[in-house]
Amino acid sequence: MVTRVTWDELPPGLRECVERRTGKVTRAEVVGTGLNCSVALTLVTKRNGTLFLKGVHESDATGLEGLNNEEIVNQTVAGIGPMIRHTFDVDGWHCLAFVYIRGNHADLGPGSPDLDSVRSTINRMRSLSGDSLWLARSGARIPQLSERLAAYLSAEEAAHLRGNTLLHTDTNPHNIIVSRPGGEVYVIDWAMPALGPAWVDAACTAVRLMECGHEPASAVEWLAPLPHWRRANPKAVEAFVNATCRQWSATVGEKDAEPSNNRFRALLGFPHEPPNALGPRGRA
Repeated sequence: MVTRVTWDELPPGLRECVERRTGKVTRAEVVGTGLNCSVALTLVTKRNGTLFLKGVHESDATGLEGLNNEEIVNQTVAGIGPMIRHTFDVDGWHCLAFVYIRGNHADLGPGSPDLDSVRSTINRMRSLSGDSLWLARSGARIPQLSERLAAYLSAEEAAHLRGNTLLHTDTNPHNIIVSRPGGEVYVIDWAMPALGPAWVDAACTAVRLMECGHEPASAVEWLAPLPHWRRANPKAVEAFVNATCRQWSATVGEKDAEPSNNRFRALLGFPHEPPNALGPRGRA
């Protein structure tokens, strides 16, 4: 996790620029969660109400790429992710001010009231198309998932993972905000998007369910009503699982990667149709 910068530690020129757009900032609180941005502040402002300010120094190439990605996809994810109200490039800092989403991080544990509403939002995300992406900066582009995983894929496997659905790729509970238990769900932090098959975010979320205490069978059962998961090409699922396991093993070593890899392998051999107990076909 990076060291967070407080509101008072930001350059005066940047603070003045923010307040010209938003009105006076009456309260600023550092947000402790997240990994990539030096600036993560909840701002209460006179004119724009509460905003979430996220930013990095221009010398932080990785952080800058993540913010640029968020700008590219922001219009496409309207209604699922928070909208950007203002953009700032001042005194060596690049910052985005988002509409503030009130709520709590999703509970993905067994018996959670959030599970159905999270699945409903994941189902909506299958319609996010790469054709509608807005290029925020000259030459900017969102990569194919197969490009990101290229070092861990054969040519045949890579072909199975090409697609045009905009993927979040990191649907951990801290990136899913629920307005109230079982209420409206938002997916935040689109810093690592990719293009690929529509079912990938659903599969990744099922793995997160396992991390949060679900047995593999329960997590795959949660997936079963999703039509894009039922229509997934088994060879594409196998390619994704194998590449993810290879990547994680290369990162932390075979032994330490085994628990995570076993969760991904639980996605293999899934049923193409949901059991009758899960309700009518197509329900999500």
